[in-house]
Amino acid sequence: MAVTTKAQTDISRIAKDTRDHVLISWSAQGQVQPLVVTGAEGVWFYSGERRILDFSSQLINSNLGHQHPKVVRAIKEQAEKLCYIGAAFTDEARATLARMLAEVAPGDLTKTLFTTGGTEAVESAIKMARLYTGRHKILTYWRSFHGQTQGAMTAGGDSRRWANEPGIPGVVHFLQPDPYRSIFGNDAQKALAHVEEVIWYEGPQHIAAIMVEPIIGSAGLIVPPDGFIEGLRTLCDRYGIVLILDEVMTGFGRTGKWFAAEHAKVAPDIMTFAKGVNCGYVPLGGAMVDEPIAKHFEDHVLWQGLTYSGHALGCAAGVATLEAYREEHVIENSAGMGDLLLRELRAIGERHPSVGDVRGKGLFVGIELVKDKKSKEMLERWNGPSQKVANAIKSALMERNVYIFARWNVLFIAPPLIINEEELRIGIRAIDDVLGIADRYAQTGTL
Repeated sequence: MAVTTKAQTDISRIAKDTRDHVLISWSAQGQVQPLVVTGAEGVWFYSGERRILDFSSQLINSNLGHQHPKVVRAIKEQAEKLCYIGAAFTDEARATLARMLAEVAPGDLTKTLFTTGGTEAVESAIKMARLYTGRHKILTYWRSFHGQTQGAMTAGGDSRRWANEPGIPGVVHFLQPDPYRSIFGNDAQKALAHVEEVIWYEGPQHIAAIMVEPIIGSAGLIVPPDGFIEGLRTLCDRYGIVLILDEVMTGFGRTGKWFAAEHAKVAPDIMTFAKGVNCGYVPLGGAMVDEPIAKHFEDHVLWQGLTYSGHALGCAAGVATLEAYREEHVIENSAGMGDLLLRELRAIGERHPSVGDVRGKGLFVGIELVKDKKSKEMLERWNGPSQKVANAIKSALMERNVYIFARWNVLFIAPPLIINEEELRIGIRAIDDVLGIADRYAQTGTL
């Protein structure tokens, strides 16, 4: 009887095909050589025999880790039953996931428009807020990121929007409340006074929505001061403005609760989500609306649609993911491991002169690097032309088989929410080891 063996992955062929035929995001193509990944499981991913700790959950989305058997099984079973049906129809996976989302979402968020990711969710939220209010302006943070289509990119407040300018009209930015280095310090009321002043300048009768990440994600992992998100809710209520919370990165247990809004006990009018809804196993995102907005669209046309809205495979993966969060106490683990992570990284920060701030909630922690702790001068300027320190640290960690996401002067520590203490400490020790690179650069200007 013939014996069937699994063919070995040809890493060199994959690397060549990628180099010859794939455009790599956010990169000058001649400067990148992406690692060929041949498999993944749990908190680890593999390149041939090499095993690497995923200490940033890829793009801070693989909350359940890789190849979770319940989610993989759900995708297989759904594929055998129904792979796809158009958005004008419905099916069990789509309807079930929408109900489950309403059960865990804050406030009275009740209906979901499904998308294929966070960018489209943000675009949808902007459109719905404009349709609902009849107004056109959108207020957002200067320091933020909401996606990479034209509207979402314009709403973003970091350098990634520059190449896409001019963007859509009507987007107005305000200063984010960064307790570590903003002019408002840790004073939520001063930051809110600034927002209200911007509202007056722009005319509240023209403002459809204020849209913010409840914890700023890839633009710096900034936790606003206590009372700020609550204050935004009050301002929106005062002026009849829709509050949109972008929970694409912070949702589904990343901060130790289902959604980051719960830390402030605030319910938005619209909430965007993606990433952790099914951990990237199949592209999926969405925008949830509260009861008043849902009621508005009972007799007003919702002028939006996507070919792959509510894709059956993505929604089936989402149902299984939400079930796994509950059954396996994943969000509770995020809270517990997050406390340990923050405590250990802050202790490390005390020993390293290049560490200015360590901040976060749950398994969503940022390390901000500085030249001097007292002056808080950035080790590499945010939005600056150089990322050589961040890249050097990432490379040194990869040499130790630990992967993290880093930009300019911030390291993003966001492992899968299923991580255990032993795995967590592997990553923590590696970070402690490589921070010497930042210390040396802060002192000498050399790597």
